[in-house]
Amino acid sequence: MSTRRFFALFVSGLLLAGCATEPPPKIEPPKPVATKPLPKPKIALALGGGAAKGFSHVGVIKALEAQGINVDIVVGTSAGSVVGSLYAAGYSGFDLQKMAMQLEQDSVGDFVLPSRGFIKGELLQNFINKSVQNRPIEKLNKPFAAIATDLQSGERMVFRRGNTGMAVRASSSVPGVFRPVNINGRDYVDGGLTSPVPVAAAREMGGDVVIAVDISSKPEYTKVEGTLDILLQTANIMGQRISEYELAGADVVVRPKVLQMGSAEFEKKHEAILEGEKALQAVLPAIRSKIAAWRPKE
Repeated sequence: MSTRRFFALFVSGLLLAGCATEPPPKIEPPKPVATKPLPKPKIALALGGGAAKGFSHVGVIKALEAQGINVDIVVGTSAGSVVGSLYAAGYSGFDLQKMAMQLEQDSVGDFVLPSRGFIKGELLQNFINKSVQNRPIEKLNKPFAAIATDLQSGERMVFRRGNTGMAVRASSSVPGVFRPVNINGRDYVDGGLTSPVPVAAAREMGGDVVIAVDISSKPEYTKVEGTLDILLQTANIMGQRISEYELAGADVVVRPKVLQMGSAEFEKKHEAILEGEKALQAVLPAIRSKIAAWRPKE
């Protein structure tokens, strides 16, 4: 064997021996990279006014819960404030339905001589306060606001703190039917005069996706038979333009088919609840689409 060939074999052997004894390179195991979950939009429910038609709000809430859609913020006007306050206090849709079925009109309508209004509204105030365990608005389970109208200035008032029952009473005080409610020296009446479906307030409270429930009807389709119907119809006519403007700012509008239901037909509450459920089902794809498409502002 030549010296040159021997030297080549010797070097190769040393290299092979070195490879055999050198420890394998240390490979770090993969590390999971923490990613922030996408923030969820705050869903706000804006419940409009409409007296007995307001029972349809219960059906809307039932359907939302059945679909697993959690509402973060609740705002109500008039009848919407009644249902909304109870929902914000922790009552489920089924709880509200049970309450509605057991509720007698006489239990919330304390009639008096018609000097400033037929109904004082104290029974309604007491009913709400008892139902929410006398908690003020800011202590309810969900952020809530009741919309009323300042009788002196004509301005919208958004009640977000204080006596829950009194705020709901003010929001529901239809002029000529309920007496105005005096709060801190100011008289307040029905919120439907300034905000029939409180979409703007829902946005102001932080709603990213606003679901508005409109139970009003165009004047020509409204059933008008009694004093309450006439007074509410008058307010409805006055509030049409305001309502159209506010509803344009909602992400989804739910419209229960309660056009032919009279404002005082409380005996049709079961029918109204069913219409609320059906109306929510009809717009469910739109709601899911809005929630899925929402992105936080940069």
